[in-house]
Amino acid sequence: MTAPRIFFYVQHLLGIGHIARASRIASALAKDGFDVTVVTGGLPVPGFPGEGVKTVALPAVVASNAGFSGLADADGRPVGEDFLNARRDLLLDAFHAAKPDVVIIEAFPFGRRQMRFELLPLLAAIDTAEPRPKLLSSVRDILQENRKAGRDAETAALVKAHFDAVLVHGDPSFVRLEDTFPRTAEIADRLRYTGLVAAPPAPEPAETFDIIASAGGGAVGAALIGAAKEAATLLPANLRWLLISGPNLPEADFAALAENAPANVTLVRFRKDFPSLLRGAKVSISQAGYNTVGDLLRTDCRAILIPFVVGGETEQTVRAERLQALDLADILPETGLTPGHVKEAVEKALATARREPVLLDLDGAEKTAGIIRSMLSESLA
Repeated sequence: MTAPRIFFYVQHLLGIGHIARASRIASALAKDGFDVTVVTGGLPVPGFPGEGVKTVALPAVVASNAGFSGLADADGRPVGEDFLNARRDLLLDAFHAAKPDVVIIEAFPFGRRQMRFELLPLLAAIDTAEPRPKLLSSVRDILQENRKAGRDAETAALVKAHFDAVLVHGDPSFVRLEDTFPRTAEIADRLRYTGLVAAPPAPEPAETFDIIASAGGGAVGAALIGAAKEAATLLPANLRWLLISGPNLPEADFAALAENAPANVTLVRFRKDFPSLLRGAKVSISQAGYNTVGDLLRTDCRAILIPFVVGGETEQTVRAERLQALDLADILPETGLTPGHVKEAVEKALATARREPVLLDLDGAEKTAGIIRSMLSESLA
């Protein structure tokens, strides 16, 4: 028998959270014996989508602003109709060439509305394919609140019309889809909770830091890292700090952060062994993105979370507040963040006993593979 073929579309626009989660799922599918093709639409990210999968890289687009209201090309220029039409045709060609048994679309139709120019034609191609592949939506557990009337109804209608299942990458004991998607009852028969897609437990760290401040993969972390750098000067000099700016921070901002860094502060753009370093740290300061929180939940490191709220974003705030309610994190506001705020939060975290490991389901990548295999078996029965 030939391995079932998976066609997995993922578009990251600002940070690297979407491509990181999709890559973990794709790797788990490949290890489970699936033939996986990952289609990426964002800027290249070293290490992703990972080994063992085929890749198709569409001409990259990024968010033209932090509010996700427009698209730009890799050089930051607004994209035109010819560019978008060419991308759509490349995606459809890749789909027809792959002849998949299963298509997974990351985020859509719950997000990535900007990509409708190519995803609605893809849905049409799937519906008319012979044989028709199963179509799955892959979404994180907490969705962005829709601020425009009718969007949630439109999403539910698309799911009912086209999708066989919605893979919700979360633990329902922590948060359920209906907590952030009001129309969940209309698509309840399609939902499959996979557990959180966290990285496997990391090895022991090669070096240790007391406090790690990280800005994730986005381009908006300068204020967080700057406040942490200044807070280090207000706390005892024997505390070792690691500041991870993120790979997309503009060079001028990185250079400014590097100036006059205290001796007990190490500044880097990226650390591949970040999950391992968290195991050795006492305190983590970060945004509240899905993947960072997954890494934190694998450790007993005390978390200080600064949710991303630019452009009316709500997802990270919901996640941070759930963790705070479980006494798994403290929260600082992104707006008006000062070194003094960070200093006080770090002092409180250092005085708090290290917590017990969390009992949430963190094996979502492997369970996703099992769910898809079961769906294929049921359709053959």
